[in-house]
Amino acid sequence: MSFLIVLAVLCFLMLVAYRGYSVILFAPVAALGAVLLTDPQLVAPMFTGLFMDKMVGFLKLYFPVFLLGAVFGKVIELSGFSKAIVQATIRMVGAQRAMLSIVLVCALLTYGGVSLFVVVFAVYPFAAELFRQSNIPKRLIPGTIALGAFTFTMDALPGTPQIQNIIPTTFFGTNTWAAPVLGTLGGVFILIVGLLYLDWRRRVAARNGDGYGDAATLVNEPVAFAGGRLAHPLVAILPLLLVGVVNKLLTLWIPAHYGDSASFVPAVIGNPAPVVQEVAKVAAIWAVEGALLAGIACVLLFAWKPVKASFAEGSKSAISGALLAGMNTASEYGFGAVIAALPGFLVVANALGSIPNPLVNEAVTVTALAGITGSASGGMSIALAAMADTFIANAHAAGIPMDVLHRVAAMASGGMDTLPHNGAVITLLAVTGLTHRQAYKDIFAVTCIKTLAVFVVIGLYYAFGLT
Repeated sequence: MSFLIVLAVLCFLMLVAYRGYSVILFAPVAALGAVLLTDPQLVAPMFTGLFMDKMVGFLKLYFPVFLLGAVFGKVIELSGFSKAIVQATIRMVGAQRAMLSIVLVCALLTYGGVSLFVVVFAVYPFAAELFRQSNIPKRLIPGTIALGAFTFTMDALPGTPQIQNIIPTTFFGTNTWAAPVLGTLGGVFILIVGLLYLDWRRRVAARNGDGYGDAATLVNEPVAFAGGRLAHPLVAILPLLLVGVVNKLLTLWIPAHYGDSASFVPAVIGNPAPVVQEVAKVAAIWAVEGALLAGIACVLLFAWKPVKASFAEGSKSAISGALLAGMNTASEYGFGAVIAALPGFLVVANALGSIPNPLVNEAVTVTALAGITGSASGGMSIALAAMADTFIANAHAAGIPMDVLHRVAAMASGGMDTLPHNGAVITLLAVTGLTHRQAYKDIFAVTCIKTLAVFVVIGLYYAFGLT
């Protein structure tokens, strides 16, 4: 019964998300409904002590990233840089390869360490412009961005600095370059199959006469640039490159400068206790925030006049988008925390442990828990915290290197996590102004390709002993 309760609320939340209802409202309704059916007296304690605690904790850490990311995307749009990049891209690769261009830009930013959420805000303005000029339906933008940002550069390619590739290192004693051959082959598989799928969708739309869409009905469309002459493409792409470079430099400099922690005594009346901040927990977030500030400053330096002319109104829409995206994702984060604390979740986790093959066991367990919680990092953290010792023991018995365990766990985390209730999916759809009904089909197809890639990697290991 406890398992059926978890399954029911998960299906309920996916259904309401798909039908366009607010996850901010229905994530706590679903989570607390599960608690009510499991142990009614825990509804209030779970709501305040777990759901709200996790939700507010997420906003405390990540809302500045959402806000700066939204502002960065908006100034890229207002400056005309997005249009300049698009025109240069069309000249270089042709309008028919618009999807490849967006995937590669997303991949470059993600592999450079830029947060997935920031990539969505930063890339959407020129993705919309490129798709419009290439007459590709707007509904294909989310699937294209998802392929570039949420898949092979998130956890498959060796060395990626995304959190999904970092978490396994603490459990298996590996590093982010674990199983480089398997990771690269898995990444290439995802890229090729994903592009083939998206190009097929583009060709079907073209045969049916589907264009970008009716401007009168589209939502969250970037403002058309009316500032005169466009910037040189190299100047236009400089802020994007600067974000990646500064993020990397600050990631190295912040821990070296601050050490393990930083503390200060607030200048208030009385004898307040010192405020101590553990730097390791926020260094990556500080680095992203600093990089985004540098990117915004770069845009203002080269395009002050066109940005200034529309910044008052443009910033309002950017902030509204950041608030909606941040609250959606935070609400999902709280939902995942509550579900993970219920007895039914343990039933699922324990049942998954009965799969005999070590690598298949790990892959199915991680991707299933990521799907239930709606979070790649959350699902993987729960799975490895509970079962890493079992995975390691089974791997040693079968002679499987820890590097392979690392790569399989990382790639599996980014599989079924992108179900309809996933925070990144909801953010992506909110930013692009599309609904689940319009665009989720392609995101789900990319999700299936990503999940399949994990088992391709497992097959390659068993067939050829690659690591």
